[in-house]
Amino acid sequence: MVGSHPAGRVLRAILLLLTVSGCSAVSTRTGFHGPITDELLRGDYQEASYQIEKARARGKYAKKDRLLYYLDSGAIYHYAGHTDSSNARLTMAEEAADDLFTKSISRAAGSLILNDNLLEYAGEDYEVLYTNLLMALNYINLGAFDDAFVEIRRSNEKLDLLEQKYAQAADELNSASEWDSDSVRIDYKAANVRFYNDAFARYLSMRMYAADGKMDDAGIDYNYLTEAFTIQPNIYDFALPEIRISPDSGTLLSVVALAGLSPVKEALNLRIRTDKDLDLVQVLYTDSENKDVEYGHLPIPVNADYYFKFAIPKLVPRDSEVYEIRVYADSRPIGQLGLIEDVSKVAEETFKAKSALIYLRSVARAVAKGLAAHKAKRKADTGGLDGWLKKAAIDVATDISENADLRCARYLPGKIYVGDFEIEPGVYDIEVAFLDSHGEEMKRISYARYEIKNSGLNLIETSCPR
Repeated sequence: MVGSHPAGRVLRAILLLLTVSGCSAVSTRTGFHGPITDELLRGDYQEASYQIEKARARGKYAKKDRLLYYLDSGAIYHYAGHTDSSNARLTMAEEAADDLFTKSISRAAGSLILNDNLLEYAGEDYEVLYTNLLMALNYINLGAFDDAFVEIRRSNEKLDLLEQKYAQAADELNSASEWDSDSVRIDYKAANVRFYNDAFARYLSMRMYAADGKMDDAGIDYNYLTEAFTIQPNIYDFALPEIRISPDSGTLLSVVALAGLSPVKEALNLRIRTDKDLDLVQVLYTDSENKDVEYGHLPIPVNADYYFKFAIPKLVPRDSEVYEIRVYADSRPIGQLGLIEDVSKVAEETFKAKSALIYLRSVARAVAKGLAAHKAKRKADTGGLDGWLKKAAIDVATDISENADLRCARYLPGKIYVGDFEIEPGVYDIEVAFLDSHGEEMKRISYARYEIKNSGLNLIETSCPR
């Protein structure tokens, strides 16, 4: 029986969590996304929206995952052209994310034992950033420029405050009086985030200012856009697309294309090795290619030499089949779209601050649980089959409680393309063709009898999640 020693309290917490919540609660459920993703890739956005509501009705989105439902459904309703439904859900996502981040830091400071999967999902910074940009597109499609500008400003403000946000989180975490383990404490230092200026946000703002005839403001945004590529090569490691503020004659047709799907999280399985003589915790890779190569190390005093297993999430881009996007007017080619945003690059950079926190908490939790498990196993070792079963149960409970939190928004775009084409005012049959790397046409979307006006914003938004 586990006693009142700190190790006993830790183990009791592990066993209680597994008993009350079930093993599935400390792992990420993703299987239900299959039918939704299939419909999305087929381009049947209406059916995808039906499938996601069906999943929610069946409890696939738990209460602790409400933010994920808002993000996923908001994106799908955007693809389906249901702007009001999309905005309602994306607004709830943004509001929930602000509240949940504050709660998540408080819980991180006060609870080391709880696996992140058991807590409410607070969202990633790139996910919340794109809620604003998708809402801006929704409002542009509604002709509500003032509301679209509000969303652009919010996205810019989020980037401006990103480092400050995590610096404050570090202060709160490091001022916490103690961890649950009574013995393991790690100081968190927020990682620098090298992303201050979003090119796609600047592009949308530039297009709206130009449509309103505010050419000076449009020029300022154009300069910010080009600067984003110049000062952030870690994000924009591709050529600046051909963008026009205004036409030489006639007018402009602008096309925005959302392609592919945003990154997902996968588990990076690691192993901790403690060194009591050096007061060191060494973190090692476990995969066959890098086995026993050091991932990192931390100065933590531990009174014995142990090995512990644990896992952390890593972002993995999803490859898009889209290689080239061509635009036609009355069957005549008028140009190609250029890449303006690789969402996986934005995600990777903005995830750095959060991933550092996840890593440190996971190490501390694994050490605390591992030490507690070892002490409990010694106490449970009564010999014979009974003692063996008790020790095996402790190992299983500890391992199960250390699954990485792999929750993430799954239906945001993976890449964003834009193009501005000079064309005479009139009515045209506009077509957008998506081609793969072999030059084969994957999808062609038609916008019959599209009126290109002499003034205002002529913008077509299209998508191909493949």
